[in-house]
Amino acid sequence: MGSYRDARGSGGSGSWYDVMLVCENGHKITESLESSPENYVERCSKCGAKTLSECPSCNENIRGYYHIPGVIGLGSASVQDFCHKCGSPYPWKGKKAVKETKEKQANPLDLINLICDKFHKIARQLRNRHEQRGTLEINDEYDVQDLVHVLLTMFFDDIRAEEWTPSYAGKCSKMDFLLKGEDIVIELKKTRQGLGVKEIGDQLIIDIDRYKEHPNCKSLICFVYDPEGRIGNPATLEKDLSREANGLKVVVFVRPKG
Repeated sequence: MGSYRDARGSGGSGSWYDVMLVCENGHKITESLESSPENYVERCSKCGAKTLSECPSCNENIRGYYHIPGVIGLGSASVQDFCHKCGSPYPWKGKKAVKETKEKQANPLDLINLICDKFHKIARQLRNRHEQRGTLEINDEYDVQDLVHVLLTMFFDDIRAEEWTPSYAGKCSKMDFLLKGEDIVIELKKTRQGLGVKEIGDQLIIDIDRYKEHPNCKSLICFVYDPEGRIGNPATLEKDLSREANGLKVVVFVRPKG
């Protein structure tokens, strides 16, 4: 079980702190290790991490349940992030910070939504460079793909361009982007003469059926760039094609909005 130093004498009038056993990820095993040493374990049953009952920096006991003679305790001791003696952070403090940071990060779909919402504004801004310098003109889907790729790199690391899709009706094609870690496929369209709402709708229906079979596609994002307003009612197209069925979430964005 190991050696545990006396925790008594810290509260006065015979009251004392018991010893807490905590794993390195911050899971409390017991708050009464000294009075119930049989509860000692070397590994956490929740995560398998090593347990500790002393501060790694100063070897002070981790404070557990506070015993007061003649008083029946109703509360329990909470896991603290810092040693009460030396002030050093316990091992789980850093891990909690990482976890909290990840939880605060935006959902990947929200980040892609943000890119779609700002795309037209960014494309216009690129045309107004200092001293009339050359820039990226958004003339076709390849231009849309280049700019979207740049914007995706702000939020995602593993961006795979032009991966092959599963066969559909005897044909294979290339997807625009696969975000492998997020299981998201992004398909890009740009309206033009001869490619309006009907043609875009037909293409997206085929894309949706094709990606149902892709092992890394749990969400399909279809971004339709319509700078000339060829789609009269973009909200209807988004509503008609956005869906969630058979494990595939489909979200359609038509931008700019009206």
